[in-house]
Amino acid sequence: MAGSSDTTTKGGSLQLSDSGLIGTCFAAAALGLLVLTSPGSGGNATTAPAAETGAESDAALAESAPAVSEDDREFGDRVRSYLLQNPEVIFEAVAVYEQRNVAAQADMDRAILEANAEALFNDGHSWVGGNPEGDVTLVEFIDYRCGFCKRAHDEVATLLEADGNIRLIVKEFPILGPDSELASRFAVATLRLAGDETYEEIHDLLMRHDGAITPEYLDELAASFDLDFEAIVAEMESEAVSTVLAENRALAQRLQISGTPTFVMETEMIRGFVDADVLIETAQALRN
Repeated sequence: MAGSSDTTTKGGSLQLSDSGLIGTCFAAAALGLLVLTSPGSGGNATTAPAAETGAESDAALAESAPAVSEDDREFGDRVRSYLLQNPEVIFEAVAVYEQRNVAAQADMDRAILEANAEALFNDGHSWVGGNPEGDVTLVEFIDYRCGFCKRAHDEVATLLEADGNIRLIVKEFPILGPDSELASRFAVATLRLAGDETYEEIHDLLMRHDGAITPEYLDELAASFDLDFEAIVAEMESEAVSTVLAENRALAQRLQISGTPTFVMETEMIRGFVDADVLIETAQALRN
């Protein structure tokens, strides 16, 4: 997918995730049900004879149900009356529910990150940029065909300019089809054969490329750096490059990452595109 669908609460007000939106829909439905079933609404299903609805089994079930006490009925009426007069309470409850979910997800993310710290920060095969001796490490899972990754590329550059103590690690994570796979294999092969500086430049060009990623384009790209394209192609098809991508995919699966870009900054996971300010604030918070 071209960017994660998850939302983030960093640097802004709470945004409901899919679960929160579903909860809101259920809350709205519950409120509607309260209105429809309230006395005098004309929607009280208990007034319809079983013969008219054809629900004889439902009528039998209702007869076997335990009797509701007068106290319970009065309590239910008070709850209904309060919610009808203060419907915002339902949505406040949904917001609290969503906040708890976000906190629980963050706790789970931290536990998973701790368990996979070595593969994240010291795998021995990923490109390391920024300040290799920096006190905060940012890991980015990218796909060269991902529009949100292309947008995030400039945001990460802004972060590195603003904060000289960021160690950047790029995880090649091609998930958007054959072109993505081709580009990542080319990038990893270049890193292995030509080194860090050439990889950094090619990574930047691939991120800024707005067309199809074809063998012809990669041939031209290699020629612009005086690289032996045949040697690059042979390396692209090697077991070593396949192992790098397989390990990155396995790591992403363990971290429950399914979209790009995804950022890991030390103990924090940020799913989806964010601007540089969020990354800068996160780094500062980690230092504090």
